This record gives sequence, structure tokens and C-alpha cells, in this order.
Amino acid sequence: MKAIAYTQPLPIDHPDALRDITLPEPVVSGHDLLIEVRAIAVNPVDTKVRRSAAPPAGEYKVLGWDAVGIVRAVGPDVTLFKPGARVWYAGSITRPGANAELHLVDERIVGHAPDTLSDADAAALPLTALTAWEMLFDRLEVPPGKQTGDAILIIGAAGGVGSILTQLAHRMTGLTVIGTASRPETQAWVRELGAHHVIDHSRPLSAELQRIGIPQVRYVVSLNQTDAHFAQIVESLLPQGRFGLIDDPKALDVTALKRKSVSLHWEFMYTRSMFGTPDMIAQHHILEELAALVDAGLIRTTLGEHFGTINATNLRRAHALLESGKARGKIVLEGWA
Repeated sequence: MKAIAYTQPLPIDHPDALRDITLPEPVVSGHDLLIEVRAIAVNPVDTKVRRSAAPPAGEYKVLGWDAVGIVRAVGPDVTLFKPGARVWYAGSITRPGANAELHLVDERIVGHAPDTLSDADAAALPLTALTAWEMLFDRLEVPPGKQTGDAILIIGAAGGVGSILTQLAHRMTGLTVIGTASRPETQAWVRELGAHHVIDHSRPLSAELQRIGIPQVRYVVSLNQTDAHFAQIVESLLPQGRFGLIDDPKALDVTALKRKSVSLHWEFMYTRSMFGTPDMIAQHHILEELAALVDAGLIRTTLGEHFGTINATNLRRAHALLESGKARGKIVLEGWA
């Protein structure tokens, strides 16, 4: 089968940073689904792993953690899907990725793809949507549908996770949703997604919150540059508030949260599959519910650019754009030449 992989970490402008290769077809076992991959999306995690993780000598590393495809075969323990099902998923970081014509994934982290989205539009969503959902409902434990009178501040609301988190908070909770964005076009995008207020994260957050008449909030989610914003985050949280983050700050003095008894919550979408947690099947249920929300017109795709067929040349272009920091929305590739 065709696949795209690498053998050593290299800069993306090196021709061997990602290569077209041929691999044996994988064989199902246990809870595995064998997926004919139709479309993939590219995420920052792809570039981070490519730059830092070397496979064992003589082996290839296949990336890719967003996919839509068709179930070709199922393992002996599979109960949720049958061959022919059209599915979407983000996969596991501990297994070979989805940048291949055929891909093995555990059924417990897979959902039926939305009927109303094309393969490309659907491929843009799983990883960011799972991250946003788990942060909002599993980590911060925001009550769905309940009018609380509380507010949530989403730092980086125009990005991949932020774009879904803003929609979920607006559609599924009673929170006042405050998103941050620094440019007119991204501010307009965040408002379009349902934010009640948009503030500028290039300015002090506490002053921006004072400007809109909400000086402190119950929940803060920081999606990027957490270390740069941390002092303002602490100032902006209500006593006994909740603070969630997904990025990798170099250092945080979390004792600053003690005076307000603020709880800190990390979200890492791969945790359930990495450790095979007893509630691993929760990701199947989340993806099923997200598909229903998409088909009901309540959640929209965040596809930004379609880079053509799935091959090494196009994937190197996608990685380069992500590394430039200039990507808007998710980058998707579709089909095999």
C-alpha cells in the first residue's frame, strides 16, 4: 500500500523529510478496524513529531492523526462497526498514523462520519473537536445546557481547537463565551462562531475584560502562549475558578493559583488511547454526538485549505505552512493518485 513516512527527523525543506513509500497491508486483530483512508488533515502535532521523534533504525514512521475513510475489515472483537461503514477519527499517537492507504485503528476511538459533510470537510474535525469536547466537559466539567451565569475565556479562539470550543460552548452550555483574537479577520471569525464577546490577546487580558464589563470569569482555557499570558490569566479568574490548557509552556509557577484555590486541568486528546483507559470508548461516543451536531447544522467544519491528493509533496507543503504560523483553518488532503 502507498504511505508517506520518514526515517529521521529533518527540516521540512529536505526532500527526505517526508517520502512516498510502499508498505505491507496491515492485518486486523482484536478491536481493530482496517480503514481505506479517503481524506486526512494535518495538525501541529504532525510537525512536532516529525521534527523530534526518530523511528528505530531501518524503520519508517508514518504520521497522521485525523482521517475519514471506509471500513474494509474488522477484528474478531469488533462490535460497533461493519465493513462498508464511513467513519472519522483522530487515532492513537502510539500506533502508525493515517498517512497511508490502509490504516488500523481501535473501534473504541472511532465514530460514524457526519452524513452532511464531504470527506475533506469531515477530516478537518476529529482531533480538534475531541480536544475541545474533552476540555469543556471532561476536564473543566462545565454543565451542558445549564444557565449558570458564568463566563468562559478562550485564549486563541480562532485556532483549530478554539474554533470548535467556541461553537460547543455557545451551542451546548449556558456560559457567556469570550474569545480572544488579535486581527480584524480572526475577530470576525470568532464572533461568527458564536462568541458573545471578542477581546484582543495582544493587550492585557484583565484590561480587555474590564472593557467589556466582565472583570473576572469562572473558566479560562489557554490554547497557546500560556506562559506569556499566565499572570493575566491568574488575575482574570474568579476565586475557585477553573483553568485548562493544552500547550507546552516552558515553565509555570502554579503556586500563583493557590490564593484563589483555582484548579488546573491539562487536556491531551491521546491520553485515553495511549493508556487504554477503562473509559476509552468515550471517544467513540463523543464522535457520534459530534456527528449528530454537525448533521443538525449546529457545528461547522473548520477546513481552511485543500492541498490536493495525499502524497509526500503535498504533505511537505502542508507541514511548511503550519510551521510558518500562517495557516488559516485546517489543511486537508484527499484521495490517492
